[in-house]
Amino acid sequence: MTPERLRAFCLEFNASVEEFPFSPETSVFKVLGKMFALTALDARPLTINLKCDPDNAVRLREEHAKAIVPGWHMNKRHWNTVTASGVPDTLLRELIEDSYDLVVAGLPKAERLKLDRP
Repeated sequence: MTPERLRAFCLEFNASVEEFPFSPETSVFKVLGKMFALTALDARPLTINLKCDPDNAVRLREEHAKAIVPGWHMNKRHWNTVTASGVPDTLLRELIEDSYDLVVAGLPKAERLKLDRP
């Protein structure tokens, strides 16, 4: 997964935007003001912080010990840091989509309905 493809994929979701609240190098992808992904697209290796169900986070860390670790500078229970080159692109896409869905699920019902995600 290239940085360009990663950015493009994160921006494909309904109402997703890229912001730079921490520094010009750190892309934060949000849906309706809530973060679902954080990455430094020019970093090597390319990593991305993603929200994850706590039980699934533990399982993923065990299965992909070198590529998926507790979220750097994040709540370790709910966030993972994923090294893009350490997992298949299909898994990375699934993890990004899961992160987006978890954040959307926490939005008020009226906002979820605007996104066509009950």
